[in-house]
Amino acid sequence: MRHRNTGRKLGRKSSHRTALFNNLVTSLIQHGRIETTEAKAKELRAYADSTIQWSVDVVALAAKGDKATAQEKAKLLHARRMARQTVKTREAMERLFNEVGPHFAGGHSKGRGGYTRMLKTRNRKGDAAPMAFVELVGLYQVEAAQA
Repeated sequence: MRHRNTGRKLGRKSSHRTALFNNLVTSLIQHGRIETTEAKAKELRAYADSTIQWSVDVVALAAKGDKATAQEKAKLLHARRMARQTVKTREAMERLFNEVGPHFAGGHSKGRGGYTRMLKTRNRKGDAAPMAFVELVGLYQVEAAQA
């Protein structure tokens, strides 16, 4: 029985699974929308939402800049380091704290999470795996309209 065991194993060892989701979250932040299998997409939402929450929590502190106290600067540094565990590129980190965090800090979500959405799309040719888009709510549409 799998009592109190959450999450999908996806046929991978834990280190491979961690690397997979770190890469998926990094790509999601960089591109705003990615396509993957439904099972991966369902698991990805939790990883992405918790990573985005780190940037949302410190938006007000980042806006203070040099006027922040030492304790506030330490909190900002801690948030960046925690997000860095998941986000693997400098470009994605900058985008996370400069664009994504401020976008969602404007009262988008009353509680925690809800920053991503999953849209089922098709069955993949070859193995007929159900596919889905995962996108950042409200942010991907803005990018698509500008392009």
